[in-house]
Amino acid sequence: MVRPRRAVIVGGGMGGLALAARLRANGWAVAVYEAGPRTGGRANRIERDGYRFDTGPTLLNYPWVFEQLFAVAGRRLADYVELAEVDPSIRFIWPDGAELTLSSRIGLLLREFERFEPGVGPRVMAFMTDAERKYRLAFDRLATRNADGILSWLRGLTPADLLRSAVWRSLDGELRRCFRSPRLRQALGSYAMYLGGSPWDLPGLFSILPYGELAHGLWLPRGGMYALVEGVERLARELGAEIHTNARVARIRVAGGRAEGVELAGGRFEPADAVVSNVDVPTTWRELLDRDRRPPRMTPGVVTFYWGLRDSIGGLDHHTIFLPDNVRATYGDLLRRGRIPDQLAFYVCVASARDRSLAPPGGSTVFALVPVPRLSELGPIDWPHATADLRRRVRERLRRHGADFDAGRIEVEEVWTPEVWRARYGLWDGSAFGAAHGLFELGPFRSPNRDPDVRGLYYVGASTVPGTGVPLVTLGAAMTAERMLADAH
Repeated sequence: MVRPRRAVIVGGGMGGLALAARLRANGWAVAVYEAGPRTGGRANRIERDGYRFDTGPTLLNYPWVFEQLFAVAGRRLADYVELAEVDPSIRFIWPDGAELTLSSRIGLLLREFERFEPGVGPRVMAFMTDAERKYRLAFDRLATRNADGILSWLRGLTPADLLRSAVWRSLDGELRRCFRSPRLRQALGSYAMYLGGSPWDLPGLFSILPYGELAHGLWLPRGGMYALVEGVERLARELGAEIHTNARVARIRVAGGRAEGVELAGGRFEPADAVVSNVDVPTTWRELLDRDRRPPRMTPGVVTFYWGLRDSIGGLDHHTIFLPDNVRATYGDLLRRGRIPDQLAFYVCVASARDRSLAPPGGSTVFALVPVPRLSELGPIDWPHATADLRRRVRERLRRHGADFDAGRIEVEEVWTPEVWRARYGLWDGSAFGAAHGLFELGPFRSPNRDPDVRGLYYVGASTVPGTGVPLVTLGAAMTAERMLADAH
């Protein structure tokens, strides 16, 4: 009997779990080693005194990605995870009290946009039609294609496809084609911050991000986003993957130019035919391989606040994004000047408003995420002082918009700085969302999912192809599996 090929996956984030399931479905033996007490990576959970918080991602987009994953094993996503649509999905609030609510219901969306730009209806429909073409181009022919060079990546694309992609125009420039209102562009361009850029320097192709959420909706798994992690982990285990928690990998062992396995923190060696790192690529290089490669440009860090309130909180929807008066200045502070912005842009999630199981009876969970520069840009910083100032500024902004809560109502509080994120999940430079997504940081320009120097060493996660976010790292697992299966034959 032929021994099945064995893969060892370092890190049990969503990319590692999805890859474990795909490899098992193709007959590989798989062992996942996760340093923490539970899987999930950035998409983790805090549980205290009856309150449950998702640590990072708070809503699911592109559910079709996970339907595809479960279908590979002949299973149904709905049998593992219960999804509830969140619509209206996101509310944007400016300091002067102006509000914009996004929705997948086109009538509501048009009414909202009309308040900011009368007569915009036909241009909204033109935007949706154009972005749908980009979306199909990106996901069918670009984002999910393994390629070792620009020519192979673009093979099969026509000049019309390249023109339609708008990679040569900025995201703001692309939005400007349809919307005159600066605030409509600010809202739709706000996704740029989590990709490591601004709407003025990221490619216009990323107009697919607001489109994707409008067209495919936003969803909350019952039990929070971590329930999705539990569903994918359950799938991987049912297929026969070994998943070990509290099992830190000390290094990836390489001999003769080939990865031969991993050495655990206790000294035990685990051999493998292939090793996959689900840890940030530059962290893998420096800490697991002792290499001194130049790291890719990374996305910003975050300070996250988790508050468990003894009662309900008004004035906030499930997902609210607070934008500043001077958006350009905020992006400049965050991305170029390396300082905590004078005017904060942040988002707040009250998941318990949709799922009462996330808080004790009558209570609420409030999660605030504030983007800040990477650790290397901030330099020495007094985090207790900095987080106290951010807490004050966030709560002042909430109070201004009718969503205040006094300290006496807080039963649980946790604060995670970029230092905490780095220590818990190996996030390089405290970057919250992995490698950045400029034009020359996409596709074959991005850190590849197959190591160019070490045979049998692969990568999956937010710092390799195709990019950051729970759906994309799950698609990335399919791409890494494709590489590994092809190399094995």
